[in-house]
Amino acid sequence: MRALVTEPGRAHTTRVDDVPEIRALDGEVLVRTLEVGVCGTDREISEGLFGIAPEDEHELVLGHEALGIVERDGHGFTRGDLVTATVRRSCGHCLPCEEESPDSCLTGDYSERGITRLHGYARELVAEDPKQLIAIPRSLGRLGVLAEPTSICERALRHARAIGGRQPWQLERALVIGAGAIGVLTTYLLRLSGVEVVTASLEPRNELVGQSGAQYVSTRDTELPELGTFDLVVEAAGNASLMAQTLGLLRRSGVACLLGIDPRKQRVELDGPTLGVDTILENRVLFGSVNAHRQDWLAAVEHLDATRRRWPDALEQLVGLRVPLDRFEDAFAYRGGKATLVLAD
Repeated sequence: MRALVTEPGRAHTTRVDDVPEIRALDGEVLVRTLEVGVCGTDREISEGLFGIAPEDEHELVLGHEALGIVERDGHGFTRGDLVTATVRRSCGHCLPCEEESPDSCLTGDYSERGITRLHGYARELVAEDPKQLIAIPRSLGRLGVLAEPTSICERALRHARAIGGRQPWQLERALVIGAGAIGVLTTYLLRLSGVEVVTASLEPRNELVGQSGAQYVSTRDTELPELGTFDLVVEAAGNASLMAQTLGLLRRSGVACLLGIDPRKQRVELDGPTLGVDTILENRVLFGSVNAHRQDWLAAVEHLDATRRRWPDALEQLVGLRVPLDRFEDAFAYRGGKATLVLAD
């Protein structure tokens, strides 16, 4: 069986190779992988910067943004059902994981498909716990491959609303920094809720943002402070300097969420009064968010389908490159939107 494998910690070891055949055990569902999305995490693992192989193994099968089809009836699923699957699994010994919230694991001993201690979905067949599967409606079809990144956005917005809602608060105006897949999907989710959205990135233009009725601004021409202040700022560009700026872009009781990752060793500057005065006197909050709870996956699928209905061409255009598994290098190098690897028709 073919799979996309790498040796975590060793750059330039990613390749398509044969791996042992999969057989579903009692209580598992056999899923044929149709497509897997590629994101920055996959690239970092491939570059040797991240990732942990399963215990007693030195290779890791990549792929955590999955779309598959059920191979045979069982455990509440029917042959031919489209499904995706959660990524993070419980550590088994902390309060959040005991309460089925591994997205908030307190120990860091969790495992993650295609990332940490669990093989991923970039292989022809996967045996999966039915509790981890999420049904994809036929109406969404191959766009179900966007469920995982959308679930990340859903969790971020759910937590932002929970934080803002600790006191009387209205989410009326939002800034999304970054127009990659996470930034665009966050923009769509906010627009579905009727929020006024400004999405900012380096590119001179972005038609995907405009299709939703959001305003796109190129930061090559406009500095972020010129855009005014916001009830919510979501940093999805992965730039620590921009992350520091988010606090200064908030209105009273504003909330800033960090979704991007920037591992570079560097110092960032923040105006002292912004942190030491304004953040306190105006009840501003800055928080980070990662992964997703099952409720976020379910919301992601529902809202992806709503996005498809409302802006029919937008999601198709967001998935800008679909290539076979053996062209993974092209997908990893692609920066025009979301790239996916196609394993089956």
